[in-house]
Amino acid sequence: MLPDGRAWHSRGVHVTPQLEVSRWLPLHLHDCAMFRTGPIRALQALSRPSRLSAPTLRSHAPARAYQQQRFARGPQYKRFGPAGFVSGLFFRWAARPTFYRDIGIITAGAGGVYVYNLELVPVSGRRRFNIIPPGLEVSLGKATVDQVREEYQDRILPDDDYRVQKIRKVLERLLPFAEGEGLKGLDWEIHVIDSPEQNAFVAPGGKVFVFTGILPLCKDEDGIAAVLGHEIAHVVAHHTAERMSQAPLILLGAIAISMFDISFYSAKMLLDLFLSMPASRKHEAEADYIGLMMMAQGCYKPEAAMALWNRMESTGQQGPPQILSTHPSHHNREEKIREWLPQAHQKAEQSECHTTGQWVSQFNSTFDRFDRW
Repeated sequence: MLPDGRAWHSRGVHVTPQLEVSRWLPLHLHDCAMFRTGPIRALQALSRPSRLSAPTLRSHAPARAYQQQRFARGPQYKRFGPAGFVSGLFFRWAARPTFYRDIGIITAGAGGVYVYNLELVPVSGRRRFNIIPPGLEVSLGKATVDQVREEYQDRILPDDDYRVQKIRKVLERLLPFAEGEGLKGLDWEIHVIDSPEQNAFVAPGGKVFVFTGILPLCKDEDGIAAVLGHEIAHVVAHHTAERMSQAPLILLGAIAISMFDISFYSAKMLLDLFLSMPASRKHEAEADYIGLMMMAQGCYKPEAAMALWNRMESTGQQGPPQILSTHPSHHNREEKIREWLPQAHQKAEQSECHTTGQWVSQFNSTFDRFDRW
């Protein structure tokens, strides 16, 4: 038994009086006292639950495992993820004393490159940024041409087919009015594919592909001229080169946005929605305008283009909402062509179509009757 507290007071040592466990613990806690090696305070035992009733068992293994797991996840995202890696480089660069000078040099250089590569689109006069020369555009488009030829090689119609001859005749009337850099000396080729697909396109380099499924929608040569004029206009305006020139800018923009805790793919989707798709719709509208002027100069009826999109709309083949599409809606295209009709009629008058239109129409009707026979 420990000495009484008064004995320690006499020696100048202050000790809080302690009580034996066996005298103050209730009966049901007496057995638990064996786990402690000394007495406890009486008031503590009576005023709040004793620590003996719920002994604390400490295990460091789970805490260390959780700590390792936590730090294994965090630094991997911050240090090795695309956004974390780029943002880390950026903030280290921003901490350098030459940061603002570097930003000024890069901005001036990028602005100079942008201004130097600005050019005007033929016919429409729109100013745009383009760093891809016509020769490179043709070389890059050759892969698409080879792929389409290989895929449809068994369904390409021969040159003596009447549909191929009709399309060639329309093309030859439109080509003299295809003005633009890099178009002289192109080897224009026509490939008519026997397929129900309602599609047509002209690849860079003058390779024309027309699917027979679109011919019923065209109805006549005026409708074919509307389709070919639109597709040739993409080559005249070098829209493929313009899209390739914009691709690095969009990629850099996506990387810059991803530094602000936004995933790269989410940033890319936002830029596609607000930059790429509106630019594509602008290209389609511009091709409609250039093609309309070309068919008017070739003495085709410009109203046929408006009728074509009206028939396309009546087929019920509506795509997604225009804001989510790379093409304008059929209705909007029809309305824009209606606005451009006065300019198209003026182009037709400058080409003296009012004097030649009558005999051209008579010749076309005679040729159509000959085709039926």
